[in-house]
Amino acid sequence: MVDRLYLVSCVAKKQHRIAPAKILYRSPWFCLARARVEREAAPWYILSAKFGLLCPDAEIAPYDETLNKMRVAQRREWATRVKAQMDETLPDVDEVVVFAGYQYREFLDEYLRRRFDSVAVPMEGLRIGQQLSWLKHGQD
Repeated sequence: MVDRLYLVSCVAKKQHRIAPAKILYRSPWFCLARARVEREAAPWYILSAKFGLLCPDAEIAPYDETLNKMRVAQRREWATRVKAQMDETLPDVDEVVVFAGYQYREFLDEYLRRRFDSVAVPMEGLRIGQQLSWLKHGQD
């Protein structure tokens, strides 16, 4: 059994062509998060406002959707869809590490805490500059 997996939120800055999800998202934050999780050699998935749970190698087209602009009911619907995708996709692990803001976690948190022994949100409460520093310097 794998010990840990990572969930990384999507970002607004994207390439302008179809690409694997892990390459489509282009912000400095996402690139640092991707490098961090890939160094861990653990499974990881992207939380996409449009597609829900994405395998990093999934080929997708650019889009302009964000949970930050969705109403509460829409975010609940998104989370319900993501939980169903997680039930089908995620391997059994002891710990899930979430690199995502509050609106990506708000309706997933209870589910994750029921499903996994440990849920870590290591950058919770950090401003974006602090998150970039945390990701860059590999703090635990």
